[in-house]
Amino acid sequence: MTLVRECPCGSIRSYDTCCGPLHRGEREAGTAAELMRARYSAYAVGVLDFVFRTWHPRTRPAAIEPTPGMTWTGLEILATEDGGPEDESGVVEFRARFAADAGDGMLHERSRFARRARRWVYVDGEIR
Repeated sequence: MTLVRECPCGSIRSYDTCCGPLHRGEREAGTAAELMRARYSAYAVGVLDFVFRTWHPRTRPAAIEPTPGMTWTGLEILATEDGGPEDESGVVEFRARFAADAGDGMLHERSRFARRARRWVYVDGEIR
């Protein structure tokens, strides 16, 4: 049975047709923005192995652990620079809202992405 629910990335599609196939390894992100949305959704649904796999090996941490008491509640893409199907690098600026035990908050980041072995990966980000 297919689980039909709205994708956490904010698209109008279901998770199973939007970010789910990327999380399951059924396809790769075609753009940096698509990878950004899928990474946000992975945090939101707890698929942290996807976050690890899509982080550039030179900049990723040794492990990624969930933050207890934190729930991601919304994503807004503010701007993109390059990062299209033919590009080798790109930038995605976003705001991600969350609810936490200590109170609600927002992460505003300008993220850099690169294409590595024909796959988009997150390189690093500048918190705004």
